Amino acid sequence: MEFLLGNPFSSPVGQRIERATNSSLPSEDWELNMEICDIVNSSEEGPRDAVRAIKKRIVANKNFKEIMLALTVLETCVKNCGYRFHILVTTRDFIEGVLVRSIIPRNNPPQVVHDRVLAIIQAWADAFRSSPDLTGVVSVYEDLRRKGLEFPVAQLDGYLLAQAPKKTIPENGPTVTAFPAVRLSSKPLIPAHTSELKLALEGTGVFTPSQFTVINQKKLHSEGSSGAGIERATHVQRPYSSTRLSQV
Repeated sequence: MEFLLGNPFSSPVGQRIERATNSSLPSEDWELNMEICDIVNSSEEGPRDAVRAIKKRIVANKNFKEIMLALTVLETCVKNCGYRFHILVTTRDFIEGVLVRSIIPRNNPPQVVHDRVLAIIQAWADAFRSSPDLTGVVSVYEDLRRKGLEFPVAQLDGYLLAQAPKKTIPENGPTVTAFPAVRLSSKPLIPAHTSELKLALEGTGVFTPSQFTVINQKKLHSEGSSGAGIERATHVQRPYSSTRLSQV
């Protein structure tokens, strides 16, 4: 059971996610978000620990600013991490139990959170539709559409079709699992200048006018070995207007 695993914020990546989603932040900390992605990609338990911390920040949280920041971390990880992370967040359990649950009417989410969650589900359903292991999100998306929920037009900037790891058996030696290289886009997604995204949660009592600040995006250099860099995506989808979720 989840509670037997301890505090989700106690792991190295969990500690950083707690900081990156703290409501005291004036805006997203992109340097910290990309550090989270590095830990997810480089450690064995990174993906699972990150998902636990993100789930902790979203589920049953009445601070919608923290939820918005957690959604940004989640999107950033999906765009910059690979199959080991994707397989955990595209399941029906995660989509329904974390994302959809956050926007059900009794939680009274502001429109910006409601639309942001729907935009994420829509984008993931389109991005991972052809990956058999990652179609839990597709099933939830189709269920919600059948119930009459209207989704925004999908924007797939930064998403790639994830591939399952391939197992190979050398002539002499144990089975080796090879994970596909991560490449997010054929063109850089990091703008040369600061872009603007206002976090508007008017009427929620979470943001104050002084907190309607723009996001500072820090230009991050491509990393990789043998000259093969990985393009890092910090693009965040803008909120859309759509029909609110009436029931799930």
